[in-house]
Amino acid sequence: MKPEENNNKKTILNTEISGEMKKAYLDYAMSVIVSRAIPAIEDGLKPVQRRILHSMNLMGLKPGSQTKKSARIVGDVIGKFHPHGDTAIYDALVRMAQDFSLRYPLIFGQGNFGSIDGDPPAAYRYTEARLAKISTELLQDIDKDTVKFIPNFDNSLKEPELLPGKLPALILNG
Repeated sequence: MKPEENNNKKTILNTEISGEMKKAYLDYAMSVIVSRAIPAIEDGLKPVQRRILHSMNLMGLKPGSQTKKSARIVGDVIGKFHPHGDTAIYDALVRMAQDFSLRYPLIFGQGNFGSIDGDPPAAYRYTEARLAKISTELLQDIDKDTVKFIPNFDNSLKEPELLPGKLPALILNG
């Protein structure tokens, strides 16, 4: 790499594109793994899971309440907290409702949420959900300044950076 100066007094580095691509890809991949793919140690949740639980809590989908269409939940999460597509959100919601995926499911699902044999869940317009009782332990006291809230993707709302969780979700569900 040999720096050269142009008329605007900016430095231009001559470099090999393949090396730059490798570095950029690895930086991006590590960023995704650290920020989205691995659960936070503090609350045991990935951002999409945290956003689903928070959104369901705001919607009043508490244990014992009536279930709501999964499509409505997915739409709420996309619109308020996670504009990354409905598939990622619904897949995360489904996994949190499957008793064969989590020892303690965080969501109570009604309808076809798939099977241990690999059968896929029904489309989100056919399933319904609400928070499971154990989720109240993860969300308890969230409205009492127990955790830091950060701006959502368009700065129109605040979302919790972590859930206050009285239970060690990472240990309970891996």
